[in-house]
Amino acid sequence: MQPHDPKRPIPMGMDLPTGNDPVSIRRRVEALEHVLERSFRIPGVNYPVGLDAIVGLVPVVGDLITAAMGAYIVWEGKNLGMPKWKLWRMAGNVAFDTAVGAVPLVGDAFDLVFRSNTRNLRIIRKHLDKHHPATRVIDG
Repeated sequence: MQPHDPKRPIPMGMDLPTGNDPVSIRRRVEALEHVLERSFRIPGVNYPVGLDAIVGLVPVVGDLITAAMGAYIVWEGKNLGMPKWKLWRMAGNVAFDTAVGAVPLVGDAFDLVFRSNTRNLRIIRKHLDKHHPATRVIDG
């Protein structure tokens, strides 16, 4: 299976594994992070945005939906057996993003620059690269 190039959009009919092995979890988390943080580009400025920023425009409900999706990434980290301090750090990223994102206007602008899911993916990748090196993807 070819690794996903982060500069290339993920096709809508993506084939995501359902297993609990580290490779499957890595692929699911990477796909969700892509959808939440950089699945679209703002025309004219070519700035990547995702559902986190778009759905977050809907007051209260949007922020709760994106918080739940971010919490799923933390849950996948738990499935990997990550240490509690890393899980708390990831949960803190989601909570901070949700709290500030709930502030009208300021929170919507904040969602464009603070990417909690990208930060959490970075934490998971670091853990996987150290504890499950077979899942490592070489960026070329």
